[in-house]
Amino acid sequence: MERPDPDVILAKVKAEESRRGKLKIFFGAVAGVGKTYSMLEAARSRKKEGIDVIVGYVETHKRAETEALLEGLEILPPKIISYKNVQLREFDIDAGLNRKPKLILVDELAHTNSPGSRHPKRWQDVQELLDQGIDVYTTLNVQHCESANDIVAQVTGVVVRETVPDTFIEQADEVELVDLPTEELLKRLKEGKVYLGEQAQAATEHFFQPGNLIALRQLALRYTERNVDTKLMSYKKEHAVSKVWNVRDRFLVCISPSPSAMGLIRAGKRIALDLGVEWIVAYVEPLAELRPEDKGRVSEMLNFAEKLGAQVVALSGQDIAETLISYARSKNVTKIIIGKPGKPKLRELIFGSIFDKLARKCQDIDLYLLSGDTQEQPVKFKPLALTLFSWENLWLAFGIVILCTLVDWGLALLRLSLVNMIMVYLLGVTWIAFRYGRRISMIASFFSVLFFDFFFVPPFFTIVVRHVEYIFTFIVMLGVGLMIAHLTGQLRRQTIFMMAREERTKTLYALSRELSKSSYPDELFKIALAHIEDFFKCRVVIFILDKNKRLAAKFGEAIQLALDPNELAVAQWVFDHKKSAGKGTDTLPGSNGMYLSFTGAEKTVGVLGIFPIQEKQFVEPEQLHILEMFVNQTALAVEGAQLAAAALDAESKIENERLRNLILTTFSSGLTEPLTSISQTASELLNLENIQDDSKRAALIGRMRQEVERLNTLIAELPQILEIKE
Repeated sequence: MERPDPDVILAKVKAEESRRGKLKIFFGAVAGVGKTYSMLEAARSRKKEGIDVIVGYVETHKRAETEALLEGLEILPPKIISYKNVQLREFDIDAGLNRKPKLILVDELAHTNSPGSRHPKRWQDVQELLDQGIDVYTTLNVQHCESANDIVAQVTGVVVRETVPDTFIEQADEVELVDLPTEELLKRLKEGKVYLGEQAQAATEHFFQPGNLIALRQLALRYTERNVDTKLMSYKKEHAVSKVWNVRDRFLVCISPSPSAMGLIRAGKRIALDLGVEWIVAYVEPLAELRPEDKGRVSEMLNFAEKLGAQVVALSGQDIAETLISYARSKNVTKIIIGKPGKPKLRELIFGSIFDKLARKCQDIDLYLLSGDTQEQPVKFKPLALTLFSWENLWLAFGIVILCTLVDWGLALLRLSLVNMIMVYLLGVTWIAFRYGRRISMIASFFSVLFFDFFFVPPFFTIVVRHVEYIFTFIVMLGVGLMIAHLTGQLRRQTIFMMAREERTKTLYALSRELSKSSYPDELFKIALAHIEDFFKCRVVIFILDKNKRLAAKFGEAIQLALDPNELAVAQWVFDHKKSAGKGTDTLPGSNGMYLSFTGAEKTVGVLGIFPIQEKQFVEPEQLHILEMFVNQTALAVEGAQLAAAALDAESKIENERLRNLILTTFSSGLTEPLTSISQTASELLNLENIQDDSKRAALIGRMRQEVERLNTLIAELPQILEIKE
């Protein structure tokens, strides 16, 4: 048991202070497994415990056993919304918030609310209840999970329109699986306990096929397992549990820049398929400089592993074994797979190999050694323009050594000791290591010893050494110089790494802050465009739907490149399929640019096209993931702005309709009086006595004329008032 992380404790305290309501989802494969029944049973148990429970909205589908469970529970009256002359029953969220119980039941989480409701989706109603500190019980079928939409359509042939974002489902404090065997569910369907009449017959012929039910049941089990696994990881992190709990297999494949690691990844994929478990491919980049071809090969292998379905991660650390073990414990990994080592090097013979260190430290984690594919050809990779060794830097370092020699010459004239002269050279080596890297600083260390011997150790201007003590001095000086070069170079790389991470974090924070300041989609796209161009130094274009609902290039200096018919076709494919395509991907790789979709929680709002300057700019998964973070943040912001605008427009229309009805009602009451008066006057004129009396007849006609003018004035003012209100 390790010491708890103070940040985790602080976050927990803040969460408790905010008191967000708890969400429990009764989860099932399909309708009819008993989700609502189980939810009502749980609610009755909570009520017996003295908890304030109300039924916000429950759909019983006229099932007698379900309706019986409603007895004794307080039921919130539904909200009646009139839409196209149809009275629709909806959950009354305002009544629920005003009542503010401890626990409220809201059935059918994926339901789409009627026009005129506060939120377009019922899960958004539930979100508001949770934000107000109200606990919620709800129900959900697996086909309504957003990420399962494509799988369900492929299996059943039915495209489900009502979905709930997985990000919301993952917020659930508890997911309870309500399950029934396939045979039992089909029996319930035949008995009319799921659907009635023609609806039951249609379900039997289409959706409720045995194969469909088995597939959906397996999918529901996997979703529940994933939720439980997430809760387990959260619990271990919260309680600082470092020990691996072997309740579910998860293995980690560790790769190196060696070409044979590609075979190790393929072997990992086969093992994952055989065991049916989650697998991770990890690479630990030590704080040392890699050759460009090795760095490119690692990036290619991580991309390859990601395409095979692995979760990939690039770690940094000086001690590779310690870094791997620490990461494995944080992810509750039960098995670590590494490649068989080759011939031992001198350093491994002295300090031990990575395999030896892993074997000593893994303890409760199983360690497997695989041979990989030694015949695997190296991945062809064109090195980037950046090189790790520069002749210009070498000459500059050589100049610094000469400068240190001149300083020591002045110290020698002052008759200072040789120890002080050695310090000058060590200072120069330290600066060279920090400025130009480890390799050049090691060369500088060697030349520093050589110059020190040549100029300041008798006999002067020779490399001959008379006294043994000077040999020891040279060895120590060279060793200290090399150690300083190594440590300073390592510090330099750490500094560069931290600066790069800080720059990414700062850029993402700036993007989020600027996106939060605007509520107009066009401005949000322009903000994202500026940040992506500035960070990646690439030409970027953004596609959005025009007035004719056709995808068109709208923002960016690279619009001319994007107007090519082939590029437009790739962008349209990305918009339709919500997947990346283009240069650097497996889909339409011959394109000039790479395209990613701006996909929010519910819909796609546009497509990003990026035209990299360097051929392999996005070959590293880290670079691609950063770009995806930019795209995802922008998509969510734009989608939120569009939903807010749609909600405001709907609210405005509702208010206008209410005012219109109010005005019409007011005028209709105002019209009643003149019309009644005209009717009465006409009846009196029909009286023979009034007709013969000229004075009475004239008075009646005058009164009728007055009422008609009054009526005419009201009718003339009505369109003007309605127009103003609109």
